[in-house]
Amino acid sequence: MDKCRINIGLVEPSQIICEGLTTILLKAESHNRIFRFDSLDEMIAAIPTHQINLAIINPALAKNNVPDFIQKRNSLQLNAWVGILYTLHDRDVLTLFDATIQITDSSEQIAETIHQLSVNKCHCSNCHQSESLTSREIDILRQITLGLSNKEMADKLNISVHTVVSHRKNIICKTGIKSQAGLTIYAISNKIISLENFA
Repeated sequence: MDKCRINIGLVEPSQIICEGLTTILLKAESHNRIFRFDSLDEMIAAIPTHQINLAIINPALAKNNVPDFIQKRNSLQLNAWVGILYTLHDRDVLTLFDATIQITDSSEQIAETIHQLSVNKCHCSNCHQSESLTSREIDILRQITLGLSNKEMADKLNISVHTVVSHRKNIICKTGIKSQAGLTIYAISNKIISLENFA
């Protein structure tokens, strides 16, 4: 397999929420594989087989028996524990999680939260996320944030479409981000573009 995968254990009783989250995470820029479980104990039993790296859990399942949840959480070597929120929960319960996502979050926000929590687990042989972008890749990234097509970028930068596609692949490999929205956030946070570009 040329790409590593982040194996996510999803413990959520709602079928609709599970299907929605699964769809979002499978379309995300990370290399996600989702395993759905009906209970925390079922996920724990499956960890050796499925090599779960990250857990997304309905906090209500932890709220019913906090000491038991803490013991199970501490005994497992998972990268992160994420709570999925669509009802109110006690702040004490939410502190048991490394992060939370809400069903009102956008697809990009959810994908980015999971990506940031799992990025250290990704060791793709072709990707070197610590590498910085070349000046030409930065030029391409600026054009991507403006919503230009590959052909438009090629015409504007006087290069071939094939070269644009190659640079795009390198950008995705180095940043781990595929979506235009995600790359725009990356470009703003790394001062490659400024918010004035969108005024």
